[in-house]
Amino acid sequence: MISSETRAKYRATIGIECHVQLKTKTKLFSAVGNDAREAPPNTLVSHIDFGLPGALPVLNGEALHLATRAAFALDTEPARFSKFDRKHYFYPDLPKGYQISQFDEPIIGKGSIVIEVDGEEKTIGITRAHLEEDAGKSVHPDGKDYSLVDLNRAGTPLLEIVSEPDLHTGAEAKAYARELYLRMRYADVSEADLYYGNMRFDVNVSVSQTDELGTRSETKNLNSFRAVEKAVNYEINRQIELLEKGGRVVQETRGWDDAKQKTFSQRTKENADDYRYMPDPDLPPIVLDNEYVAKIKGEMPKLPPEIRKELSKYDLGAQVIEDILDNPDIHKKLSEVIAGGTAAENIRRIAYDSLEKLDTLKIPAEAHVKVAESVRANILNSTSATEILDALLENAKQDVDELIQGNAQVSDEGEIAKIVAQVLSGNAKAAEDVKNGEMKAIGFLVGQVMKLSQGKANPQMAQELIKKQLGL
Repeated sequence: MISSETRAKYRATIGIECHVQLKTKTKLFSAVGNDAREAPPNTLVSHIDFGLPGALPVLNGEALHLATRAAFALDTEPARFSKFDRKHYFYPDLPKGYQISQFDEPIIGKGSIVIEVDGEEKTIGITRAHLEEDAGKSVHPDGKDYSLVDLNRAGTPLLEIVSEPDLHTGAEAKAYARELYLRMRYADVSEADLYYGNMRFDVNVSVSQTDELGTRSETKNLNSFRAVEKAVNYEINRQIELLEKGGRVVQETRGWDDAKQKTFSQRTKENADDYRYMPDPDLPPIVLDNEYVAKIKGEMPKLPPEIRKELSKYDLGAQVIEDILDNPDIHKKLSEVIAGGTAAENIRRIAYDSLEKLDTLKIPAEAHVKVAESVRANILNSTSATEILDALLENAKQDVDELIQGNAQVSDEGEIAKIVAQVLSGNAKAAEDVKNGEMKAIGFLVGQVMKLSQGKANPQMAQELIKKQLGL
């Protein structure tokens, strides 16, 4: 374990490459299904995926549409001219011997996203984002001396987003990965299911004691924000420890062992010239006109920065807003509620209800607003409101107005005063504790009032009447 003093001598620099699987129905260049999650091996394939002689790729127009949306999500616009290239390397899961990608003229150029770490905002530059096809998958059966190849994933449309080396800590890397995930999800570019690898992160880490960058390692195929942060921190410590012992960092590709919480060496890292890039002769360049770009820009939904700004008007804490962003269905319902022009207090209550119990999202916004408004107007207490929401979940056809009327809290002072008197006489010890200044006991007494009133007493009024009858 390196000391904090040793760690302080080094500056870590991190860049992240993120592969985003676009949510098209078919692959990037072949007309077969793009969802291989439950498909048996080698069933979603075509002559193009197998790389058979004479097979010609045809660009999926929807992939281009989604890449254009991604450009706006990265705070930029798509390039009006881009082209495809062949990236050559030899591996069993790549039958053609090359991957169709984009090299010097990608679909998306410079962009940026803003992250927040420890209350401070930081802008992270985007170097580029390019379209490419995914490779297949090698399968290594346990206990066998052979490997199998599944080409279902071959040809899946990917957008590779490359960051500038603007990140310097594991926490920043985690925040960046999460923000990228949110942008792609809200832009409706990808299903962004990390479990199924719809987004995968490759983190490049180097350390140096000078302004000159050190030798980097690349840890590939991370599929959680936590893994991104842990892998970065591990690599920083590993490289510093290696340099402190007089060793040197090797430029290489590494994997992440989640069980052991450490990276491990895989292979020496190639440079771009090793791939022998060349323009793909089978695919024409992509030329976008201004009308096409403007149309897609006009279709763009609200993205996380705008949503944060909107929700902050309703006194929702920063963490609550982030929790809402993690579930687009909650934001969708809140947008409907906000559009209805209801009070800020109602919006907050519906937000908290939804976060506490996701099933409440099934309750129509109009009915949920009526329940929240009844609490705000002191017609219902919180307990009754929860019971009504549960009742609506059990039977959505119930009349919400009748439920509210049937569960309306008692605010008649005389009626509640009688219940309070009964509670005080039956709980002399708790009453004496309150009179002696032990105010925690008043919560118990209020609870007894609520019990006797079958949950319908106004709890605030009950508390005031308890104090009054005890002479406080």
